[in-house]
Amino acid sequence: MTPYTSAIKLGSLLQQFFTERLMQQSNASPCTVAAYRDCFRLLLTFAELRLRKRPANIVFQDLSPAFVLEFLEHLEKERQNTIRSRNARFAAIRAFLHYAAAKEPSVLAITQSVLAIPMKRFERPLVGFFTREQIQAILDAPDPYTWSGRRDRVMFSTLYNTGARVSELIHLRIADVSLESSPAVHILGKGRKERRVPLWLSTAKQIKRWLKEEKPHGPEQPLFPNRKNGVLTRTSVAERLQLAAQKAATKYPELSQRSISPHLMRHSLAMHLLQAGVDITVIALWLGHESTATTHIYVEADLAMKEQALKSLREPQSRSARYRPQDPVLKFLQGL
Repeated sequence: MTPYTSAIKLGSLLQQFFTERLMQQSNASPCTVAAYRDCFRLLLTFAELRLRKRPANIVFQDLSPAFVLEFLEHLEKERQNTIRSRNARFAAIRAFLHYAAAKEPSVLAITQSVLAIPMKRFERPLVGFFTREQIQAILDAPDPYTWSGRRDRVMFSTLYNTGARVSELIHLRIADVSLESSPAVHILGKGRKERRVPLWLSTAKQIKRWLKEEKPHGPEQPLFPNRKNGVLTRTSVAERLQLAAQKAATKYPELSQRSISPHLMRHSLAMHLLQAGVDITVIALWLGHESTATTHIYVEADLAMKEQALKSLREPQSRSARYRPQDPVLKFLQGL
């Protein structure tokens, strides 16, 4: 007699996971629900091809460790997902398995075997960022004589000033901006954390001019709309920034060799605040980081600060001889 005497339809458990665990019990944000939804749409589509079953007929016991590993490999090799994206998909599957094990104890054995699969480790490259001069060239690149160029100028200035994520930027409303004596913008960030970020006077003036030109119909209108007055997509912002960087590359050719993304503007602000002597805890609050441990990546990336710290330390005067093992086994190990 096997542990899996009765087949449990995957679809019913999955629906309960979304409605009960995510939406009711956890009150997960729409972004989290969408991310989990996309993961299971990919999983069910993959299962339909591999198992030749309609999604409604797939049973929980089909989620064997071998099948899950095959799906994760499919994400990396066929869909060209990064290891970080692969791990994020796997995290969604693990969350579902934890729920399923508590809901249906009969599937505990199979959930434990899948949960035993480790997350895949990956290299963490140093954070990239623009110099102050490159930032200025990018901000000046959009054409001030076109509507989209004027929008891009104020949009990129706001992006750099606030250090906002691109998802936060495109959902900014006119009501989120205060342009009175202390200009600031109200941002609803990752994990539904709210924060207020101050604006430079120059940025506030740009936004005022932009709103005067736009003549918005109400406070709920997007601050930086598309031509149909709707919300810009993340892809649109990335493409507009790439166009600006291409134009700025005529002055700074190194920009043409880099991968340009809106997140680089966020990294650049953090690096420039750090180099200006702003405390790392303030930078973490500015960016909406959950912990200062996340913000430490900028300290690791700033070579100039490390070089300055090295200059303040006196070099050692002693000379140490290189260790040369005489034992043949140690020599072998040393040569590996």
